[in-house]
Amino acid sequence: MTSPYKRILVKLSGEALLGATEFGIDPQVLRRIAGEVLEIQRSGVQVACVIGGGNIFRGTGLAKAGIDRATADHMGMLATVMNALAMQDAIESLGGNARVQSAVRINQVCEDYIRRRAMRHLEKGRIVIFAAGTGNPYFTTDSAAALRAVEIEADILLKATKVNGIYDSDPMKNPQAKRYARLTYDKVLQDRLNVMDATAIVMCRDNSMPLQVFNLNNAGDLPRVVRGEDIGTVVTND
Repeated sequence: MTSPYKRILVKLSGEALLGATEFGIDPQVLRRIAGEVLEIQRSGVQVACVIGGGNIFRGTGLAKAGIDRATADHMGMLATVMNALAMQDAIESLGGNARVQSAVRINQVCEDYIRRRAMRHLEKGRIVIFAAGTGNPYFTTDSAAALRAVEIEADILLKATKVNGIYDSDPMKNPQAKRYARLTYDKVLQDRLNVMDATAIVMCRDNSMPLQVFNLNNAGDLPRVVRGEDIGTVVTND
């Protein structure tokens, strides 16, 4: 597989791991995603991932239920560590090599996030999975993905969702919703298109980090995106 990219960061939502289940992780979905990530890495592209925790706990939802917001967000961070460990195991069961780095110190189960060590892992052909968001409450895993993509000098941030790109309205509710092939970051912010939170969008914009949004539920779309195929929506400064 030839690719225009040397290094990518893939943002996976926790919900992507649900599959047909209502809670937790669907092993078949996990294995498929791990296989696609490994396929990309074996083609010569360096791959990092950020995984959310919404399939287990979501900080904002817990906060609405009455739990202190900072406490709820820390619970959400721990959920992302669980997902990251599951992804690491799935990749290694397929013969790959992966490392989990957590923004919250949990030395007995994974490494601390250290930027230079992460980049060294990537250069050595290991898939790096970033867990625990930014390590701070009130920040989403989308913001963590934008931050890590900039920090590791990725060529592009790939945002895996449940729809094949960015639309002018919710395609789940409006069958006439129009899909954009390309957008600028300013347009995303101006029209409040809500593909990622504003903090993440501004970070990508200010650091000229390209973003591509695609549907992870379409098997094979992730490798196709990495090959440079016209899938989903591309967001840039131009």
